[in-house]
Amino acid sequence: MASRQEPPTDAAASSDRSGTDASVPLLEISNGIVALHKRYYGKGPESARTHYHGDLVVVVLRGGFTRIEQTLVEEGRGDVVLAQRRELQAAMDDRYKEIVREATGREVTAFMSANHHDPDLQVEIFLLGTPLVGQG
Repeated sequence: MASRQEPPTDAAASSDRSGTDASVPLLEISNGIVALHKRYYGKGPESARTHYHGDLVVVVLRGGFTRIEQTLVEEGRGDVVLAQRRELQAAMDDRYKEIVREATGREVTAFMSANHHDPDLQVEIFLLGTPLVGQG
């Protein structure tokens, strides 16, 4: 699969258009997810890369755990950090979906999120449905 890189923005976001609609602004998805993290976590990731293939959008975020979260992880309390992040992401479910819905013009039928420490990574996964009315 070919990959087309767009220049990173100040959010250090990039995209991968492997086998999909080239009109979808993947950098917009990366930047939107980064903005959510900055607003609600108080710190955004160091980089974000969006991949879009068929009905799947995956955003990989590197870095971004807050100093408090890093301290908890260092003290062996990473489970607390991961649980808190799961709860916040569940509470913000609609905000995440809206970013992808607007960028792709398709409904988001499922949103899943995973967090990992050491290394500090987050992955946001979106399964797309049919095009929105009046689109595509």
